[in-house]
Amino acid sequence: MIDNAKLSVLNAKNARIIALLAKHFNNSLEVAADVFYQSETSQLIFNGIADLHCRSDQYLADEIYQEYLERNI
Repeated sequence: MIDNAKLSVLNAKNARIIALLAKHFNNSLEVAADVFYQSETSQLIFNGIADLHCRSDQYLADEIYQEYLERNI
């Protein structure tokens, strides 16, 4: 039960981050979701590394956006 609760909270956080990424990219949620799930940061969040899940949604969206820019420039 606890694992399901943690997963639900994490999924809600992911959805909020994806919505913020869509604003960064001025694009659809689908594009933002692709960027999110392909990022190294999302894997770190999912694996609980460095307690990234405790960071604000805006901070994490900014980090993923920067990561995307660095990879694609």
